[in-house]
Amino acid sequence: MTTPAAFPTDEVMAVFAKDPIITNLIQNGLPLKSSRSEDLYLKLVGSIVSQQLSTKVAAVIFRRFTELFPETYPHPHLVLEASDETLRSAGLSFQKMGYIRNVAAFAAEGNMAHAVIDAMEDEALIQHLTQIKGVGRWTVEMLLMFALERPDVFPVDDLGIQNAMKKHYGFDLKGKELKLKMQSIAESWRPYRTIASKYLWQSLDNAPA
Repeated sequence: MTTPAAFPTDEVMAVFAKDPIITNLIQNGLPLKSSRSEDLYLKLVGSIVSQQLSTKVAAVIFRRFTELFPETYPHPHLVLEASDETLRSAGLSFQKMGYIRNVAAFAAEGNMAHAVIDAMEDEALIQHLTQIKGVGRWTVEMLLMFALERPDVFPVDDLGIQNAMKKHYGFDLKGKELKLKMQSIAESWRPYRTIASKYLWQSLDNAPA
């Protein structure tokens, strides 16, 4: 799959030229840094650990979790073999333990191999990974945007993106009306909606961890 550059190129900016608001945000923003990772399994486990926690607390719990395993890597078969007591010692809730085991079981069957993931288009990959109980669409969209750096993902349900677009585009809608308006504006950003979204987050200084 193609991935966007770490910063907008002339080709990308030519696409955004149709939208002076996003063009201005990019020109006044900081260059984007690469966050690419081929280890989607580990990134997904980290996402589950981070749910509903501050970045600082999540980092501590994730470190404790990885330190439970040899070479600080939670290989799927080792996660599945670990007892409740062991996993709880890292600070995981019973619900998160269950979700992480679901991810480990899915990965153990070869469903998260890099070759498998890389061959899938965005929507197919979202459907593939949301089969896992505890993994929702937003979580997979974040993986697509940050770990895989897919160039054309638009997380319309993300609160930060919603707030940024309402602020910069000057509308105050809710529910279905809000999402339709956002999607309409974002159409002109194709095929680089990921880059536009990252600059919207940056404008509020609250990009997802």
